[in-house]
Amino acid sequence: MIISDGMPDRPVEELDFNTPLQVATKPAIDSVADRGASGTMDVIAPGVVPGSDTAHLALFGYNPFEYYSGRGPFEAAGVGIDCRPGDVAFRCNFSTVDEKMRVVDRRAGRIKSGTAELAKAITGMKFEGIEVIFKEATEHRGALVLRGDGLDPRVSDVDPHEQYAMVQECRPLAPQANLTARVVNSFVKESHRILSENQVNMERASKDLPVANAVLPRGAGTLRKLERFETRFGLKASGIAGVSLLKGVFRILGFNSIDVAGATGGLDTDMLAKGAAALKALESSDLVAINIKAPDISGHDGDFAGKVTSIERIDKMVSEIRTGLPSNVLMVMLSDHSTPVSLRNHSADPVCIAMSGKGVRVDGVKKFDEIACSSGMLRGMRGIELMPTVLGVMGRAEKFGA
Repeated sequence: MIISDGMPDRPVEELDFNTPLQVATKPAIDSVADRGASGTMDVIAPGVVPGSDTAHLALFGYNPFEYYSGRGPFEAAGVGIDCRPGDVAFRCNFSTVDEKMRVVDRRAGRIKSGTAELAKAITGMKFEGIEVIFKEATEHRGALVLRGDGLDPRVSDVDPHEQYAMVQECRPLAPQANLTARVVNSFVKESHRILSENQVNMERASKDLPVANAVLPRGAGTLRKLERFETRFGLKASGIAGVSLLKGVFRILGFNSIDVAGATGGLDTDMLAKGAAALKALESSDLVAINIKAPDISGHDGDFAGKVTSIERIDKMVSEIRTGLPSNVLMVMLSDHSTPVSLRNHSADPVCIAMSGKGVRVDGVKKFDEIACSSGMLRGMRGIELMPTVLGVMGRAEKFGA
């Protein structure tokens, strides 16, 4: 299962109102559609904008409306923090703010080095008896866990989610969350003071690089108990991802989360290494899922040319995988959500899906793109219907009725 993060798009004026998928040269990806069944999928539901976490839950067969309680626990699991009952976890960005606490750069120039030292400087604080655990994640990302009595995840985000907006005060959304909100606000204020004086940021400032002088929490949640994927579907699963969020999803669901050298979660990620690791994992796993983050990054950056390049790099990975793929393996190409370059954000637009392999009926779709796939036989699916569909094709679905 190859999940190309944020790959579907909308018509781009600079591409003669085609999408990046329509103009990219991608013979290997197109061959999955040409030799199999295609369609378009509402990953959550029509009109619902998926997050990467809720989308992956749905794709792996877990209804996010039932199982999702916030992004934080997945991010924490991805960096190796085991949440306990009562913990409240957040996903965070290292960001650049000015003297008025206005966000200048939400990602601190997509900082890639020095974040471990920055995280070490701000973890271990205590406010009102609550312990603060902070760990750096991929690039500008981090995970914050609050541990102690009386916490509640029903609080607002500090991150304003847009450039040049003011850092928000964390507000309780229920009376039981007053303590959580106070601790978050104390952490944001104190971490800003510490990070502003940190040597890493002094060196970045001397090189005219954006400083990572603030941490902006969002996506508060507590860990909910999820049935292991293998128990739920009878498939031993492995997952490959560069970003900590998806590693966390894999680990919480009981996947074997495989670390691949060069899998950065960025535009420079080694896709061929991911593909080789996936083929190796098939020797001991029933299902192998690969997440490729690069198209989503280009979508958020509004970079249509970069998205085309990412798609063409993914195609080379798919070509290598297909060359080494055993004949009895089902290949599924899809995305977790659309990230149109015109929006620079996720959208509710359906995603493309194609699957090929033994037992798959072949429809008339020849290309893998938003328009071509819409005429395929898989159209109208939702994310939570993917795993039952896959099990049916594999001959592993249980009979319903006599």
